[in-house]
Amino acid sequence: MKHGKRYHEAAAKLDRENRYPLEEAFHLVKEGATAKFDETIEMAIRLGVDPKRADQVVRGTVVLPHGTGKKVKVLVLAKGEKEKEAQEAGADYVGSDEYIEKITGGWTDVDVIIATPDMMGSVGKLGRILGPRGLMPNPKSGTVTFEVEKAVKEVKAGKIEYRVDKTGILHVPVGKKSFDTGHLMDNATAFLLAVMKAKPASAKGQYLRSAVLSSTMGPGIKLDTNEILKVIK
Repeated sequence: MKHGKRYHEAAAKLDRENRYPLEEAFHLVKEGATAKFDETIEMAIRLGVDPKRADQVVRGTVVLPHGTGKKVKVLVLAKGEKEKEAQEAGADYVGSDEYIEKITGGWTDVDVIIATPDMMGSVGKLGRILGPRGLMPNPKSGTVTFEVEKAVKEVKAGKIEYRVDKTGILHVPVGKKSFDTGHLMDNATAFLLAVMKAKPASAKGQYLRSAVLSSTMGPGIKLDTNEILKVIK
């Protein structure tokens, strides 16, 4: 992959062999995020797990204290009183059969779909459309629930879902370049604590193998995992 002048200038300021403390890494990633838009800052973590084993699939949700900086569009699939509850909680789209039909026709212009359990008979048929896009409601992520108000407010406040990929890596956004370093630290710490708590009992050896911080258009900055463990204690 070819990189532009700004990427190379940012990369030249880094010691590629060094592992940076988290706070210093945030300063560096913000300095290297020189695009004309508010770049997303992402953290990638390699874990010492075998994702092929069902008991070592690390997944969960966490509410980032300062959100992701992204306006999240939420669809709630519900009926009756739960529709009103969703609207009052701030959902962008609320309905039932009309949205099932719309999604069947290919519409997926939302970031998160929340469904009440009584809707899952119809929602389940949309698996081939929603699954590949990461939009399928799931009880484990809190998106299949009768607690509609709570679910909508958490998603709007910055709740994210994480799941280890087939190579054992987690990728999550922890904020935007425009966030101050303290807020980015708070978000990263909340995420890291959640991941450490989600360590599978069957995982042996070193759990947190490596971690990298990067902006949308910037180079990856390697993190000092020993320092991370001290920060989140």
